Amino acid sequence: MTPSQDYPVLLFSYGTLQDTAVQLANFGRALQGQADEMLGYSQGWVEITDPAVLATSGKSHHPIVSPDAQPGARVTGTVFQISEQELAAADAYEVADYKRVLVQLASGHSAWVYVQA
Repeated sequence: MTPSQDYPVLLFSYGTLQDTAVQLANFGRALQGQADEMLGYSQGWVEITDPAVLATSGKSHHPIVSPDAQPGARVTGTVFQISEQELAAADAYEVADYKRVLVQLASGHSAWVYVQA
């Protein structure tokens, strides 16, 4: 997967950013992606209290990932090609429990992902 000029940014999602309703609310379009994995991370859950995020996702708990040194630790998800403007919209959607970091995925691609802050 190589970014196009219109969508030069790769974003990996393991949670609600994979949901079509969340994509339409934040990006104005449904995203097409490819399955991939984050190595060296494990998934937990965080309670969401932000009313706008609750209304968009319809879920009171969202997945969240953090580094994990256990052998075989991995998180499955989807990698999407998005624009810089869409990345800014994703930043605005994510609550303070998350921070955006650049990771190398199992495929070898580097992508932005939201991990535990």
